Amino acid sequence: MIILSNDIQKKFIAELLGTFFLVFLGTGSAVVTLLISNSVLPGAAGIGLLGGLGDWIAIALVFGLTVMVGIYALGKISGAHFNPAVTIGLLVAGQISLKDSIFYIIAQVIGACLGSLCLFLCLGSPAVLVGGLGATAPGLGVSYIQAMFAEFIGTFLLVLVVMGVAVDKKADPGFAGLAIGSTVAAVIAVLGAFTGASINPARTFGPYLMDLLLGGTNFWSYFPIYLVGPIVGGILAALVYKFLASGNEACDID
Repeated sequence: MIILSNDIQKKFIAELLGTFFLVFLGTGSAVVTLLISNSVLPGAAGIGLLGGLGDWIAIALVFGLTVMVGIYALGKISGAHFNPAVTIGLLVAGQISLKDSIFYIIAQVIGACLGSLCLFLCLGSPAVLVGGLGATAPGLGVSYIQAMFAEFIGTFLLVLVVMGVAVDKKADPGFAGLAIGSTVAAVIAVLGAFTGASINPARTFGPYLMDLLLGGTNFWSYFPIYLVGPIVGGILAALVYKFLASGNEACDID
């Protein structure tokens, strides 16, 4: 039997809640967009069919704002990772222990699954059959490798910003939520049409699992895109920032 300290229990709950709301609200915005487009153009549901890039900007803002408020609400408790790629990047940079990182990732995955499940409970079967619970997949004409590379780039930028505004001790912590949330929004607005812009393995895992369990599409063949790309991007970004910060008086990172 594993007994968790009071501290890691609180961090576990914070990461679970943060990832839950990220998936519930973020993927919820994608599902609602698909349901609206399907009501106007039955059988042709798609993000961008009605609003063009505006659809992706709206979804990006929901994700970005959710990340921002999650950081301000829960950052003092767990650091507000809400993303296994961020946690693994910080693990490699020596900013979190291996033990804590394992519990963080478990909490993030559980939170993502619960977020997708609650989205289904709120919207019913159309959320699965029409909206796919906001599951990510490569866009039309985007190859497997291209999609993985796009996820790598998006997550690299995200973790680079996290390192600079949240991990570096000389950064102003008051701007961390705004900077990181804005980065998430910018990445999704651009990469959304390419890959769905997950930049977060847990965000993709939750909808994939719930879609499969609730009778939706089986997307699992795409999962390596959203696992390998973000994790490699997160690791490389953490290492690059640590290298840039070493010996730099303007930076302070252990």
